[in-house]
Amino acid sequence: MEKNGNNRKLRVCVATCNRADYSKLAPIMFGIKTEPDFFELDVVVLGSHLIDDYGNTYRMIEQDDFDINTRLHTIVRGEDEAAMVESVGLALVKLPDVLNRLKPDIMIVHGDRFDALALATSAALMNIRILHIEGGEVSGTIDDSIRHAITKLAHYHVCCTRSAEQHLISMCEDHDRILLAGCPSYDKLLSAKNKDYMSIIRMWLGDDVKSKDYIVALQHPVTTDIKHSIKMFELTLDALISFNKRTLVLFPNIDAGSKEMVRVMRKKGIEHHPNFRAVKHVPFDQFIQLVAHAGCMIGNSSCGVREVGAFGTPVINLGTRQIGRETGENVLHVRDADTQDKILQALHLQFGKQYPCSKIYGDGNAVPRILKFLKSIDLQEPLQKKFCFPPVKENISQDIDHILETLSALAVDLGGTNLRVAIVSMKGEIVKKYTQFNPKTYEERINLILQMCVEAAAEAVKLNCRILGVGIGGGIIHQHELIHGSSFCAAELGHLVVSLDGPDCSCGSHGCIEAYASGMALQREAKKLHDEDLLLVEGMSVPKDEAVGALHLIQAAKLGNAKAQSILRTAGTALGLGVVNILHTMNPSLVILSGVLASHYIHIVKDVIRQQALSSVQDVDVVVSDLVDPALLGAASMVLDYTTRRIY
Repeated sequence: MEKNGNNRKLRVCVATCNRADYSKLAPIMFGIKTEPDFFELDVVVLGSHLIDDYGNTYRMIEQDDFDINTRLHTIVRGEDEAAMVESVGLALVKLPDVLNRLKPDIMIVHGDRFDALALATSAALMNIRILHIEGGEVSGTIDDSIRHAITKLAHYHVCCTRSAEQHLISMCEDHDRILLAGCPSYDKLLSAKNKDYMSIIRMWLGDDVKSKDYIVALQHPVTTDIKHSIKMFELTLDALISFNKRTLVLFPNIDAGSKEMVRVMRKKGIEHHPNFRAVKHVPFDQFIQLVAHAGCMIGNSSCGVREVGAFGTPVINLGTRQIGRETGENVLHVRDADTQDKILQALHLQFGKQYPCSKIYGDGNAVPRILKFLKSIDLQEPLQKKFCFPPVKENISQDIDHILETLSALAVDLGGTNLRVAIVSMKGEIVKKYTQFNPKTYEERINLILQMCVEAAAEAVKLNCRILGVGIGGGIIHQHELIHGSSFCAAELGHLVVSLDGPDCSCGSHGCIEAYASGMALQREAKKLHDEDLLLVEGMSVPKDEAVGALHLIQAAKLGNAKAQSILRTAGTALGLGVVNILHTMNPSLVILSGVLASHYIHIVKDVIRQQALSSVQDVDVVVSDLVDPALLGAASMVLDYTTRRIY
């Protein structure tokens, strides 16, 4: 086996509950079947697969030449909330015997259905490792809660998008056990469109139907608002009747409310209407050909917002069932589908369009990644899963010292002339500030910073300030929150490179903004001019015991020193170019310059923006901060924001 320490085949149980999850699981099952030296495959079928009203879809599994080891009748009919609960209970009663007999090493569970929750619960309680497909995604209805509950039970995760991966990490799942693979169904989708499709279209919609001149409709009940979802389905059918295009309507899934939706179909005569073809099930290979060449797909199925994007087929997504899903530009959302006219207008807007194909959910190579991931699973590792919680503050219960103390941060400002360290409270108040002249060498500077921080930390204890951390740096604010970055080094704006052959920077590179425009950079240039007797002009003097600094350069420029003016203009231009780069990358609405040099740079920065920036970002507001000690407050905010926020 590959790196997993196992000396036998990995016994994999794939459990499928309905036509939708089989479309995602089948590619994985085929992949497992092609590697008999590594895997043994057991297939368990349950849920609506075994119900005639929903197409007896277990037959397509047999047609795919898979041996079904176990069939479990787990659905309690009624199609209401109670029936869903009873179905979960029935599955929990029947599954232990099956799992005891099969003894799988790992069970693969897909998605967010109530049947899948029963599978994951049974496997977890019986100490069977669980691989969950499509965790971390966001949608509407009870499915969200079920999906995230399965995530908590699962030991390994295969997700389809980068956002889903980040959601899993935010849910404290172990990053080493998360695979960003893409959706398995895309492995088939991206190779499907060039097949013969007209015969499939004629078989399901009639001989007189042309490509791009029909609609596929698939709408399911919303279990958290059944009454509204039935009304919305009724409005959808009325709009489709008015739109007068041939339409393939698939029956809804088995969720609570589906029986009422079927009654609506029959009340409106959809099964006998000349423009409609109502079917319980279409094999996936044929279904993807139908949606790939449809003029439009309408409904609230995840297929519409996920798989159909691979073909660029227009989609109308109705209601809240898929709210939060990532979608391509082919999807038009009608979240308040409360009138027939609104749905009809959406049909007129979307029908017959062709959008760029989207690969948000996969690139066609998910299955090889999943098989490699399965091979890497080490059965010798402890079964108990671990959660990766973020650091939290020590839980101190009612203690008077804790109640009275002030949450604070140490802020460090590395100026050209002075080094400053401050204790800053959560309210943005500078409790105490320490200032020292900036030493000449790097080593002396670092030692002094450490010394000042130690002194401030000791003083903080006396002032009853609890220091949460030390902050240095600029900041980018997005949606009212600081961006920290993956290693908490985001917004090192001073080290944006604006020249390939610029002056050396303290970071070890050259051509950085800081090497041109910082107080230390201006101090360096001022010393050069002073050493060459080119700094002082009439009306200026520098006492012998006073170090030459940036302020002397600024004074000289104001008094007409052309070389000093040129240096400040170059520094302001470097800063301006850095701001332009930020505008082109982040497109912010506001740029705030802070520090004693900001007022001297702002007009040059605005000129550079006018000359160098794209017209689309030239209207950005550039202002000088009116805060007292903004550098210290900004540095402190990076610590205080991160250590006290609840979401990471």
